[in-house]
Amino acid sequence: MDPNRSYRHFCAMARSLELIGERWSLLVVRDLLLGPRRFSDLADSLGGITPTRLTERLRHLQAVGIVERDRRPGRREVWYRLTDAGQDLGPVVDALTLWGIRHARPAVRPDETVRAQHVLNGTKVWLDSRRIRPRKGATWVWHFPGEAYTLRYDGASWRLTRGDAQADADVVVRTTPPAWARFLATPTSGRRLPGTGIHLSGMRSAQAEFAAAFGSSLPPG
Repeated sequence: MDPNRSYRHFCAMARSLELIGERWSLLVVRDLLLGPRRFSDLADSLGGITPTRLTERLRHLQAVGIVERDRRPGRREVWYRLTDAGQDLGPVVDALTLWGIRHARPAVRPDETVRAQHVLNGTKVWLDSRRIRPRKGATWVWHFPGEAYTLRYDGASWRLTRGDAQADADVVVRTTPPAWARFLATPTSGRRLPGTGIHLSGMRSAQAEFAAAFGSSLPPG
């Protein structure tokens, strides 16, 4: 252990922070929770990180057993994935996300890039925290420019995955990451669906259930 990382007292929380408490480390974990990613994918999604710093963080996370190289046969590029220990940090990421939603009052700043994965992870956490539980389950698909994500409620919890499950989608949302982020940052009393830059498709009853989950309602008609 690097002495500069040690808190020099015994505590399980202190031990954890010695391993993952440095800037960017948990954000690397966050971006690997949906599956393996290339170095270039991580550099893009993390925004302000430099290649040198990302390399340092990946090496450290590999050394402490949180990240490993994905050595799938036939793959020429280097991909990274979480180990079991890394996957166990999922609830930590969700808890910090929920704390930010409740107490940091996030809003989109003019100089910030908004990533679809980050916004939808916040969406998943928000739905779970509000105990939104569709009685018959639900599959909601978001179409962003160039990418798609699916949120499913399986009767126990919400699960976010990359990709388009439009074939069995109850509701399809066509929007942009900034538009959806602004919607989530709006107090529930001021939310409107469909909204500016947000378009819904699906059975009207399914759309109504979707809108209600976010504290909104559909216009008459």
